[in-house]
Amino acid sequence: MQLGMIGLGRMGGNIVRRLMKGGHTAVVYDKSEQAVAALAADGAAGARALEDFVAKLETPRTAWVMLPAGKITEATIEALAKLMQAGDVIIDGGNTFWQDDVRRGKSLRERGIHYLDVGTSGGVWGIERGYCMMIGGEKAVVDRLDPIFACLAPGIGDIPHTPGREGRDPRIEQGYIHAGPVGAGHFVKMIHNGIEYGLMQAYAEGFDILKNANIDALPPDHRFDLDIADIAEVWRRGSVIPSWLLDLTASALAKNPTLGSYSGFVEDSGEGRWTVNAAIDEAVPAEVLTAALFARFRSRKDHTFAEKILSAMRDGFGGHKEPNATGAKPKA
Repeated sequence: MQLGMIGLGRMGGNIVRRLMKGGHTAVVYDKSEQAVAALAADGAAGARALEDFVAKLETPRTAWVMLPAGKITEATIEALAKLMQAGDVIIDGGNTFWQDDVRRGKSLRERGIHYLDVGTSGGVWGIERGYCMMIGGEKAVVDRLDPIFACLAPGIGDIPHTPGREGRDPRIEQGYIHAGPVGAGHFVKMIHNGIEYGLMQAYAEGFDILKNANIDALPPDHRFDLDIADIAEVWRRGSVIPSWLLDLTASALAKNPTLGSYSGFVEDSGEGRWTVNAAIDEAVPAEVLTAALFARFRSRKDHTFAEKILSAMRDGFGGHKEPNATGAKPKA
């Protein structure tokens, strides 16, 4: 199948590469001519402008927008919609707020254009590991584009079957799900990221306690000079708390046990905030996720080893760099 991709950053470009490796074709557009040229060299059809991008897509067109959530995504989808026709599909694969999806889906539906929101997890490693996708939109459209999603998904790999799931949608075990109508995909991804905050914070605090187990304030016979990197590694093997986040932590500590290249300034993507707001709307207690979000706020004023652990994990799975010494955010 053919897919158009707008936004060739850390994930957009690799999504295209994974699709082409799987036998699909792609049309690509980005404000960076170098990014377009790089994908064109790999076999994609490069576009010079949005009009050129749409003209090169086969009907019914499918265009995936992979840009930062907010104004740039909103403006791009609006401009794209003016160039597309009834029956075409627009996919937002970024970290958009799900209520914006609902509003956007209604507006596009009036023009006869289909809209899918695809919460996409996989970070910079997705080209190799695949992307876990949470999809919102019309079932018929999702089913028609299944070859695209199946190619991007991780596949079942070596994860054993879950007893009792016989007869359920086989796509789930492949790593992607049609979560529900428009908005459902990004709602599920939002909660995924909120949980991620809590998991990361638990690891970070635990390693901080281990690191401080030999401080002078403790009685001499209660002090332990522990090898944090070795502990991270052994926990990966047979313990009850393994995860990809722990793998990334172990890797970072193996390279630099003090994590001296990190300051501990931890950004939040916005989805943690949205998750807490959803919990408030639903009157659901979310103590851990809320505390993890607030810990990130505090990290910007006073840094601990725990925050360095968080920074290392964010860098590991998503290539998220800390702000530079002046406090300015790095360019995407």
